[in-house]
Amino acid sequence: MNLRLDGRRALVTGGTGAIGSAISARLAGMGARVIAICLPAERAAAEALCADWQAQGLAIDIAAFDVSDAEATEAGLHALSDLHGDIDILVNCAGITRDAPLKRMSVAQWQQVLRVNLDSMFNTSRVVAEPMASRGWGRIVNISSVNGQKGQFGQTNYAAAKAGVHGFTMALALEVAKKGVTVNTVAPGYVDSPMIRAVPEAIRADILRGIPAGRYGTPADIAAAVAFLCSDQAAYINGAQLPVNGAMYLSA
Repeated sequence: MNLRLDGRRALVTGGTGAIGSAISARLAGMGARVIAICLPAERAAAEALCADWQAQGLAIDIAAFDVSDAEATEAGLHALSDLHGDIDILVNCAGITRDAPLKRMSVAQWQQVLRVNLDSMFNTSRVVAEPMASRGWGRIVNISSVNGQKGQFGQTNYAAAKAGVHGFTMALALEVAKKGVTVNTVAPGYVDSPMIRAVPEAIRADILRGIPAGRYGTPADIAAAVAFLCSDQAAYINGAQLPVNGAMYLSA
């Protein structure tokens, strides 16, 4: 099975976070030249991570701009194309949570999550999808969540955004399928990361009891699914949502 991505250029938003960094490293390990996007405030830490990657022989560069800002994203992506060449693979992994029950959720909490988790996908895809289609090859993978499928208490903002991710995926897939571009969603369950480790122990124990596989996912689990969807082996998978959750959704 050929899962190589030699000669392909990949862009990963949120590419230095827990899941995003695993995706960046996995794609680079398959031969892609990767650009990992981070926020400007995270640039110093991202450059230290990038130095480690490059010491391992991985072709990963860093770019810093806010993908929730449409103008900054358009300018940043055009600059990257001028510098590195056209983007063949886009992984939309940027995401945040701002949890609260709806009765206590502020307008800012709602808007922040929608901007980062949903608007960012529009901001990036609208710039790169048509050039992919004109070249006759492209891969877009959007990261959703099991909570976009089943909901979660205190996450009306996050669940709405993550459900919207797959609606976007399906619609865009219909637009570009005839042009050699695939658009798919990966929906992780709960992943061992700083985000889940910040949850109180009692709540984490309750979450774990609800995962039939008996463990949290790992960033590598998610990266493996993304890598497959980016490969030529997945050329006929389009508009699909791939759950990576240890059968958690089945038990909902």
